[in-house]
Amino acid sequence: MKKRYLLLLLVLITGFIINSCKKTGQNPIETLFTGGTWQLASIEITQYTGNTQISDTTINDTCSQFFTFKTDFTCTYANFNCQTQPLASGKWSLTPNKLFLIADMVCDSTATLAVKPFINAQIINLGLYSMVLSTGDIAPNYSLTKPRKIVKYGFIRQKLSGSN
Repeated sequence: MKKRYLLLLLVLITGFIINSCKKTGQNPIETLFTGGTWQLASIEITQYTGNTQISDTTINDTCSQFFTFKTDFTCTYANFNCQTQPLASGKWSLTPNKLFLIADMVCDSTATLAVKPFINAQIINLGLYSMVLSTGDIAPNYSLTKPRKIVKYGFIRQKLSGSN
């Protein structure tokens, strides 16, 4: 009987120790987004009709475009489409499954219609130093006869000033 009480006491102490660890309010994916400024490195535009690929274009000369996420869930985008324009700003969030980025900023103030390229962006890759966002006609269910376009934005993280 004494062994059972000792085992129960040991389990309770272990449980208290495990649960007393400090938890942060931010999840790891949010931490990756907000860990620095992201510079656009490439854009890949793929045209489809249904599931048949029609064309594929990669653009590596993307000037200096920067996407910055802040911990207060605001974001900015500088120099969208290599056009001098006011800094685009808005709010960002992640879907509950953490697979899609929702950023409501209007990036191209010169366009006739508001351009919100990252309003529903699928997160293809997110690491310490690189991020790929897929936008456009990314719905899993699509017409087999209608044209669709998918744009993949490839970003690299910029070093924070003062870091090695």
